[in-house]
Amino acid sequence: MTQPLSNDSRAQLEALYQQMEPEGLYPLWEKLAALVLPQPQSPAQVHKWAYDKARDYLMRAGDLISAKQAERRVLILENPGLAGQSGITPSLYAGLQLILPGEIAPAHRHTQCALRFVMEGGGAFTSVDGEKAVMHQFDLVLTPGGQWHDHGNPTDTPMIWLDGLDIPTVRHFDASFAEHYHEDQFPEAAPAGDSLTRYGRNMRPLKGHTADRRPAHQPLFHYPYADWRPTLDAMASSGAEIDPHLGHALEFLNPINGGPIMATISAHVRLMPAGFETKPRRATDGTIFVVVEGTGEAVIDGETTVLSPRDILVVPSWKEVVFRANSQLVLFGYSDKACQEKLNLYKEENA
Repeated sequence: MTQPLSNDSRAQLEALYQQMEPEGLYPLWEKLAALVLPQPQSPAQVHKWAYDKARDYLMRAGDLISAKQAERRVLILENPGLAGQSGITPSLYAGLQLILPGEIAPAHRHTQCALRFVMEGGGAFTSVDGEKAVMHQFDLVLTPGGQWHDHGNPTDTPMIWLDGLDIPTVRHFDASFAEHYHEDQFPEAAPAGDSLTRYGRNMRPLKGHTADRRPAHQPLFHYPYADWRPTLDAMASSGAEIDPHLGHALEFLNPINGGPIMATISAHVRLMPAGFETKPRRATDGTIFVVVEGTGEAVIDGETTVLSPRDILVVPSWKEVVFRANSQLVLFGYSDKACQEKLNLYKEENA
């Protein structure tokens, strides 16, 4: 047991602290317990955003400001525990973006990596370094850091997607750069869907025969719902044993190295049959979930949250979660697991 300080020693230490403070010097022994925690204590809170309510606000904003005027017409999903930080977790950002018919969101590029998970609509596009990915509901589209990208909607219906970025991570490292292109759209460099044709079927262009146009470390940026959803169904119907903590789960991969889709962000999908309940699980990667289909519940540290289609739910680091599927429940999720694994920080615990 630590020997307690006498009143005189405490008074002398306090006087020393006051003298040191103007020099930017502080006693670690007074702060160590708060700096090196026995387990994660995230300031982020469990929170759910109902899509219909957020959509209403977003559409009202669409009546007042154009995509070009806003540069990106997005409503930030700010975690209640991270007020003023524009983060959904301490390391990740989320927002809902609207592109109305006929609009263009101008071309720019930045250090931050981004994913787009389509919530509503079809036929709009994201262009990455001059190649369009034509987007449909529940597609996953990436705009990796440093690559020119713009968005456009040539259809007659609104397009809304969830933006997921590593903005807080880049801010932590003081490493943000951004640049605007001198035209609204980056020049076309390849036919729409070219990268998906070349890299999206577990294949790649043969060296010496077809030149690689995309960056060697990040060739694929479109993961269509039409591909991943049947694959998830096939897994569920194949007789494969279901993971008791996840359900049937598949991770989106970078085809070059078999690793996560981007350097700082991982993404996956899960399917849980009607009546299935996962066993308790917790992990250090705070995760943002979208309910793709079905209804159910998430029990997080003993508190129950009802899940409906297109709800967006954040589960902060090291919160124990149980999912219950009332009907067949399909979830999309993204987290900072990719970054944590590189730094040897990631940990999970399954009951």
